[in-house]
Amino acid sequence: MAHINVALVKYWGKRDPKLVLPWTSSLSLTLDAFWTTTSVRFRAGAMEDRITLDGQPVIGEQRRRVTDFLDLVRLKSGRTNAAVVESVNTVPTGAGLASSSSGFAALALAASAAAGMELDKRALSRLARRGSGSAARSVFGGFVVWHAGHDDDSSYAEPVHTKRFDLVMVVALISFDHKEMTSSDAMRHTVETSPLFWPWVESSVTDLKDMHAALKLGDLDAVGEIAERNALGMHATMFAARPAVRYLKPATIAVLDCVLDLRRAGVSAYATIDAGPNVKILCHRAHSSTVAAAVRAASGCVTTVAGAGPDAGVVDGR
Repeated sequence: MAHINVALVKYWGKRDPKLVLPWTSSLSLTLDAFWTTTSVRFRAGAMEDRITLDGQPVIGEQRRRVTDFLDLVRLKSGRTNAAVVESVNTVPTGAGLASSSSGFAALALAASAAAGMELDKRALSRLARRGSGSAARSVFGGFVVWHAGHDDDSSYAEPVHTKRFDLVMVVALISFDHKEMTSSDAMRHTVETSPLFWPWVESSVTDLKDMHAALKLGDLDAVGEIAERNALGMHATMFAARPAVRYLKPATIAVLDCVLDLRRAGVSAYATIDAGPNVKILCHRAHSSTVAAAVRAASGCVTTVAGAGPDAGVVDGR
């Protein structure tokens, strides 16, 4: 089992698509509210992998990504058998809620264990990265930094030890639909065509340094300000792509306006948005009910309050 993570300093753009090496390091919070549970069995004599998600066969590009990942596990472990993969998501798939982070972290853990690889957490993070970059971070709970690195060995995630404070995320579930453009395609298009991408890469270096300092102090307002500017900067790079990549919906803007209104009213609330329309609002736990109610009133969306989630791990022997 592995939980999703939401980046506070974002990962956007791959400088090596095959190894999934990012242009920038990133920092995230693993959440307790959404997760993926996956089991893997290698079958002697089987001709092809059998893969299901929520009880339904996985097909198309999604299946290709999983089989490619299984091929990597087979290559590293010396296994040759086909696999049976059964996954269950508590988070909508492909809707901009980081389902690939929990999905491939859970798959990496289950597949490597089934193949007898006995990986430590750093090696497991490097393996999960090959399925989905953000999955490198979901191997760990709480605050996590993913070092961009320069090769396969140096690009991995690890926990960030911070001063304890009561930050939570109010997740505004604006859309459960699949995105029209996948994150991988949007990243590639943004890097290739947006004149704002490289300035954002430079600013992310500063954002990451500032985020480490804010977390060390346990300063929610500083954490929120950095996360919000980094996320809006990332979406600005997409808007500037040619043609533009636009994930935001009217309800997304309504939530962003609501967050501004909350701050004007003295509530520490800050927004971050991944590659999709859904918004996550950072706030004190004591303010989470107020924030969630205001967001629902402003946008009509469903909300979930999430705290820090745990490391990826084995559940019930699977």
